[in-house]
Amino acid sequence: MARTKDFDEAEVLNKAVNIFWLKGYNGTSMHDLVNGLGISRSSLYDTYGDKHTLFIKALESYQGLNSEKFREIICGEQTAKETIKRLLEYVIDNLLNDKSQKGCFMVNAEVEVALHDKEVSCMIQKNDQQIEEVFYTVIKNGQDKGEITNKQDARALARFMFNTIKGVQVTAKSTNERAVFDDIINLTVSVLG
Repeated sequence: MARTKDFDEAEVLNKAVNIFWLKGYNGTSMHDLVNGLGISRSSLYDTYGDKHTLFIKALESYQGLNSEKFREIICGEQTAKETIKRLLEYVIDNLLNDKSQKGCFMVNAEVEVALHDKEVSCMIQKNDQQIEEVFYTVIKNGQDKGEITNKQDARALARFMFNTIKGVQVTAKSTNERAVFDDIINLTVSVLG
């Protein structure tokens, strides 16, 4: 008979996200995970296999939460420009509310791990494509309705928006001055015409 787990896997995964996010993949030891997760080493191995598998699951969890919020924002009743602005504000608000200034977990993983880890690289590429596609869809719909200028290609604008998000995710690691990010949001939205 299989033994039941005496811990909440979702809670443990959330703790793992925070540990890896704060310390990075290479900076996180198994000792850090056992202590921070509040489970035994054997439970950690039985449930997740190894540190790498837990890291992948943590990245998937983080991505899932952000994808859900993006879907919620784009399904609102606002104009395309307002949607773009809300997406940017959502990202920036999360960054500025983080007193540890950890930046974005996905971007951190991209910088630290993706170059040497094909699985992480593929996850990040897929995530990047999904975010770009969200912007493309909103922009293209906005152009079709006359809310956004047709002077720029919708795909090029989507890539610009996506690059803006990556830029602010890195910038937030060194500053939490709201005015800096408000300027970025306003200028970025102004590109839409």
